[in-house]
Amino acid sequence: MNQPMIGRRNLLRLGLAAGAAATAAGSARAEELAVPEWSTGLGKPVLSPAYGQPSPFEKNVVRRTWTKGPLEQASSMTPLADLHGIITPNGLHFERHHSGVPTIDPDRHRLVVHGLVRRNLSFTMNDLLRFPSESRIHFLECSGNGNSEWAKPVRDSVQGTHGLISCCEWTGVPLATLLDEAGLLPEAKWVLAEGADSVKMSRSLPLNTLLDDALVVYAQNGEALRPEQGYPVRLLLPGIEGNMSIKWLRRLKLAAEPFYSREETSKYTDLLPSGKARIFSFEMDVKSVITRPSVGQKLTETGIREIVGLAWSGRGRIRAVEVSADGGKSWLPARLQGPILPKCLTRFTLPWDWQGQAAVLQSRATDDSGFVQPSRDQLVAARGVNSYYHYNAIQSWKVASSGEVTNVHV
Repeated sequence: MNQPMIGRRNLLRLGLAAGAAATAAGSARAEELAVPEWSTGLGKPVLSPAYGQPSPFEKNVVRRTWTKGPLEQASSMTPLADLHGIITPNGLHFERHHSGVPTIDPDRHRLVVHGLVRRNLSFTMNDLLRFPSESRIHFLECSGNGNSEWAKPVRDSVQGTHGLISCCEWTGVPLATLLDEAGLLPEAKWVLAEGADSVKMSRSLPLNTLLDDALVVYAQNGEALRPEQGYPVRLLLPGIEGNMSIKWLRRLKLAAEPFYSREETSKYTDLLPSGKARIFSFEMDVKSVITRPSVGQKLTETGIREIVGLAWSGRGRIRAVEVSADGGKSWLPARLQGPILPKCLTRFTLPWDWQGQAAVLQSRATDDSGFVQPSRDQLVAARGVNSYYHYNAIQSWKVASSGEVTNVHV
């Protein structure tokens, strides 16, 4: 007998009806109406501590690292399965650094614009705050997000497979505004962005990519950038691989040609089966992942539940997400939850009636440029398995009849 795809057809058409939703809750018992101990005394004062903290019962919702050896703690990952909505709290935003997190005095920090410009400029933080600002919601994704999936399924959580992505409201000055102040010379085609960390992390950026929506940001989700996110100022290139959004930004040099820095020759290239490597592979391709249920979790009760996930594309908005429960043999459209913004995480949901049957859950996203998230076989056929970056294949979670969810390749 063929496995039914996802849930009951009437629920898929109409969403969770009131009667179905009630199956997720038990009947109230008299003893559950008794007053608990936390309702019998005064709570903590509002200003203790001065900076708000999560409940102690959420102590396991933290960033984690899977890096081993000399690069220990060089990156940490966002707990996607434990979050709700599309905004990542500042303290849970993934981080990646190449020589540790510098401690920078904002009063002494300067951002210099020089090279092929009519006048070299040096901006203080106060200078930047005087310019007209913009606030926009965008995702930021490391180009190595998902790299463990190139070979075999080794990670035991969606935090491990896809946790090098976060989404925030960013506030800052359009980069085009600063370049206008300096005055671009006609021969300027590329920009070298360099950070103030000890490794002087730098990347060559094509000027035509920057003038549309690039920001020089100093705030994240309404507060100053965290040190690990580039305090006091960083570059933000929406939709572009994360290493190019240089943190602790100290200079922008305009030139006619790319600089071919260490990070764009020995690092951040995509090795192809032919032995050649792609360089300057800027955009993050369309991608999605189911966050609940996902690997490392266990379904303990049968009945109606929501399949929940995230989709994104560096090329624009998400147009559609489809979900499969039979390893891609059949698909149904998921519901996209607003806001649906360009180069931003989009949340999708679909009700599922799980009655203890084995299943393989997948999601497949399409963006408004027409790109469709590929299967793993399609991606490997085009790119091979020697690459480390830009893995965007459909992710598969196997749900056993016991409810255990594991990471599989199908």
